[in-house]
Amino acid sequence: MTEPAPDTVTAEAAVAENAIAGNSGDSETSNMVSASAPPLDPERLDELEEAMRDVVDPELGINVVDLGLVYGISETDEAVTIDMTLTSAACPLTDVIEDQAQGALVRSGMCDELRINWVWMPPWGPDKITEDGREQLRALGFTV
Repeated sequence: MTEPAPDTVTAEAAVAENAIAGNSGDSETSNMVSASAPPLDPERLDELEEAMRDVVDPELGINVVDLGLVYGISETDEAVTIDMTLTSAACPLTDVIEDQAQGALVRSGMCDELRINWVWMPPWGPDKITEDGREQLRALGFTV
């Protein structure tokens, strides 16, 4: 089993850090940042997050951002790194998601190289689904 990147900051932790720092968290800027990478321009982070909304979980038909599968996004001169998880570590569709992510970020020209860091801790749970994701699931007939 792969261990998470030690300095990954989850969206929840980033919100807590912003609150401690005096930021309300009401900003349109994403909280998907990695503590180990250099600071990412908020506009660039939003662009990368928006592009990842084109990556759709093949089983549920909802994008990976709204499902809460993307735990962090960082960028260096070499590559964009996405810390993400799956609804199950046994998911057989990692190749499909990786290919979609390559298309959303590399083949679209948003970056030259993409690295996906599969993170299993903390485990994914329905509590990580965004409100938009919940609305999409309800429209499909799920109770969330």
